Order: sequence, then C-alpha cells, then structure tokens
Amino acid sequence: MTEQLRLMAVHAHPDDESSKGAATMAKYVSEGVDVLVVTCTGGERGSVLNPKLQGDPYIEENIHEVRRKEMDEARQILGVRQEWLGFVDSGLPEGDPLPPLPQGCFALEDVDEAAGRLVRSIRAFRPQVITTYDENGGYPHPDHIMTHKITMVAFDGATDTDKYPEAEFGPAWQPLKVYYNQGFNRPRTQALHDALLERGLESPYGDWLKRWEEFQRAERTLTTFVPCADFFETRDKALIAHRTQIDPDGGWFHVPMEIQKEIWPTEEYELARSLVDTDLPESDLFAGIRDNV
Repeated sequence: MTEQLRLMAVHAHPDDESSKGAATMAKYVSEGVDVLVVTCTGGERGSVLNPKLQGDPYIEENIHEVRRKEMDEARQILGVRQEWLGFVDSGLPEGDPLPPLPQGCFALEDVDEAAGRLVRSIRAFRPQVITTYDENGGYPHPDHIMTHKITMVAFDGATDTDKYPEAEFGPAWQPLKVYYNQGFNRPRTQALHDALLERGLESPYGDWLKRWEEFQRAERTLTTFVPCADFFETRDKALIAHRTQIDPDGGWFHVPMEIQKEIWPTEEYELARSLVDTDLPESDLFAGIRDNV
C-alpha cells in the first residue's frame, strides 16, 4: 500500500463514539489504520445519567468541561484521534406539547453551513471511509438526526469546490464509502437475549424486544459485520471513561463478556453509499478499497 487507510467516525456527542463502533475503531487502530472521531457537540445539555454522580454540584455546573475530559480519556483508551466541530448540544426536549429546541443549538443550524465545518475536517483528514447515523439518528435525538444530515451533505460536498471553495475549505477530497452504525439491531439483541435465558441468566433485553414489537420498528439492512470481539474490553473501558453518562453497574454491562464473544463477535453497519465495487455482506469497512490504496 502506498497510502495509509483512514477512517472517520462522525458522532453527535462525547460518549457516542464509545457506544457505537468503538471495538471496530480499536481493531482498525491495532492494524495501523488512522482513525479520527469527529464530535459535533460538546454534550453541554446532557444529563448526569450515572446515579453515583448525580447531585454533584461541580459536575452539574461544569458539565461541558467534565465531558471534554471524559472524551479525552476515552480517546486515549481507543487509540484514536478526536476533534470537536464546536456546535452546541440541542438537548432532548420532552413533553406534550413538545417544547421548542433552544436557540443556537446544533439541530437548528443551517444544514449546508454546518456541513461546511465537516467538509473542512474531511478535506484535512482525507478519509476513505466515514461512519455516522442513519436518517433516524439511530434513535430520534435531534443532534443525531442533524449529524446524519451534515455527514451526507459533506460526503458529496468535500469534492464540490463550487459550494465549498478550496481557498476556504482546503483541497477537495472524495471519501469512497459511508456507513450507518447499526450496532443496536434486533438480530443481535435477540441472539444475546436467547443465549442468556438458555443459560438461566437474566436478560436486560426483554423490554427492548417488547418495544420493537409494540412500535413495529422497521428492520435496517445489515450489510457489514466487522469481527472485533478481541476489542470488546477496550470498548467497555472507553465507555466507562464517560462516567457521567454510564453507570458501570448498569445494563450496558450485564451480558458476560464470554457470552458476547461467543454469540455475537461482530459490530454491524449498513453501507449507505459506495463509490467502489464491493460484495455484500462484508466483513471489512475497507472492502473494495484496500487493494487500490
């Protein structure tokens, strides 16, 4: 190979990179791939979800700074690079009627203008592959949906020098593939649920599967299964580094590691766009690219 493989993972908040595709990134880092996490917002409006830290006045008053430190620790654990796009967290409005999004937040930005920041990052880093969320955001958080929108605009915009001039955004670059993270999929959830019950263990997925039935959630097309079980422990360490967001004794970690590795040793993706030929299903995000790099 004459040029290094590069993977960019575009996420909405600090901690998303550790819960979606983290083992994949750690695997590729171990193989010499250059991996960059782009985090769209600072997570400023995120709640303290770890009950052990709730009520801490320093954390609640300095959540932005705390989450930046958590992100830096997780980045080091995964071995990736990371940069901030600098948008402001939109929060997750709840209620009936649904309250409006706060002024100045990421989800209210002009999509083309916001994508320009990501275009600049893409042109500087020059990834062959990008991962992000699907059009539903993975779940309907306004920042996740906006992350999807700007990533898809930037995928094409990175090579559009009329829309994003080189003088301002850097030399044009065309990524070759973009994937949607689909790690929270029904086949995986059902397989782990069944394996736990067969072994006489309690499953944390019963309610998940019921909600899938109740809401008749549409199944996504899983195209790519990356074997990365050797990096599940690294993934969990990175996730725990986001200590304000993750309870280390919570449901994320109820499935014994040996069962995870035996029953479902991959992380899953949906190939959304490709400018190279590839055969589906894949086991490598760089399928169709490696031989030409």
